Amino acid sequence: MTQKPIEKITQAEYQVMEILWEQAPLAASQIAKLIAPQTSWSLTTVKTLLARLTEKSILKHQQEGRRFLYEPTISRSDYTKVETRQFVDKLFNGRAAPLVAHLAQSPNGLSADDIAELEILLESLKNDAQ
Repeated sequence: MTQKPIEKITQAEYQVMEILWEQAPLAASQIAKLIAPQTSWSLTTVKTLLARLTEKSILKHQQEGRRFLYEPTISRSDYTKVETRQFVDKLFNGRAAPLVAHLAQSPNGLSADDIAELEILLESLKNDAQ
């Protein structure tokens, strides 16, 4: 059985996911309270976002009494991998080198720490390939 591709989530949906990746399972009212300092969303808005994420199979829920508890079906790490792959495929023809070159040439460039981390990563990849 082939797995359904992960759908892209909006910035608003991502804010909800950030909370759930940290503290799931949670009820809609708990999420609304936690997200309130960053947004002015009502409980209805949060429930709408939860419904969208559930439709996209990014969240699942289980009933506990009169409320539903929501939790991610995908880890933050796995979602990041999917998004990164799609980004690199779309903008850099699936190649990492042009992405790194673009980052290096951007106004903020790469810091010495970034370069050191990349060197360690490249060395590790070379060793794994041998």
